Amino acid sequence: MSSRDERFMQRALELAARGGNRTAPNPLVGAVVVRGGRIVGEGWHRVYGGPHAEVHAIRAAGARAKGAVIYVSLEPCSPHPKKTPPCTDLLARAGIARAVVAIKDPNPLVHGRGLMLLRRAGIKVTTGVCAREAAELNAPFIKVHTRGLPYVAVKWAMTLDGKIATRTGDSRWVSSERSRAWLHRWRDTFHAILVGSGTLLRDDPRLRGTTSRPTRIILDTTAKTPIDAVVVRTAREQPTILAVAPGASEARLRRLRNAGVQILELDVRDLRLVFEALAGEGLHKILVEGGGEVHASVLQEAGLVDEACVFIAPKIIGGRTAKTPVEGDGLAAMADALRLEAVSIDRSGDDVVIRGRLGQ
Repeated sequence: MSSRDERFMQRALELAARGGNRTAPNPLVGAVVVRGGRIVGEGWHRVYGGPHAEVHAIRAAGARAKGAVIYVSLEPCSPHPKKTPPCTDLLARAGIARAVVAIKDPNPLVHGRGLMLLRRAGIKVTTGVCAREAAELNAPFIKVHTRGLPYVAVKWAMTLDGKIATRTGDSRWVSSERSRAWLHRWRDTFHAILVGSGTLLRDDPRLRGTTSRPTRIILDTTAKTPIDAVVVRTAREQPTILAVAPGASEARLRRLRNAGVQILELDVRDLRLVFEALAGEGLHKILVEGGGEVHASVLQEAGLVDEACVFIAPKIIGGRTAKTPVEGDGLAAMADALRLEAVSIDRSGDDVVIRGRLGQ
């Protein structure tokens, strides 16, 4: 692996990230065509169903692709039932001499097959360049194809004494305006936002990003969601899924369906089952912004949550009945505490933001 390979692969990763949340259920992919040490074409997968990164890059390079090196952040696709033609054939026809690939496709149906076809076509293949960064970028895609579950992050804002609302339920606002603006931008990177029925009934949230409208998921065992809730009234503008348990009122469910709400009927207490079903809906990256009970439920399910983001505001409100961010029964021993890895600590106005990955 050369520093040149790393430099051009970093560019491919930068391009891949531009796909945001618009490529799901496809991965984020960037490609760079290099000839004579210079970039002659580049591209990224922009939207699901649209041309792949390699297509954009080869088109931009034109005749200069012959004898060139292509850097791709994920293994080029091979023949497989899909919306777009295989990129392996495209690279061979374009006369690419060498392909540098960050990571293999985690999909077991095609894993390693694209690399094999490139080699058969006489293209020299190098793998593993910037593999860690590429895996982090496509963590949701990898988790779905290796474990059948979406990538899940939990987020909450709390006071210095660990409260998310006062004893009366007032939570507007715990965090600063700057932190709330950052959260809206972060929401743009997710396919869906999940809350519990308690949060919905208390706050009647809209659950939008800055530029996107991620799918809204409500965990609502008995379908208590009011027909005049914001998420119901805007269900035809922004996808909304209500996860309910069998036996919920059919009349209520019919009214919600007529308003444009998608009903997911299953055992809502089995969160692994719920998240598997959501992954099957193409929702590969989900932000959980529920209350303390929802947070406790998802966190106690091993391997479900991948990331936590906590805003701590310099405020103290007290109150033994004031809500906390993670409720439930809790753990009996400190040795069993969930620990964050790769922790980052930043400032957002007067707030402190702690982010980290949960060790699996």
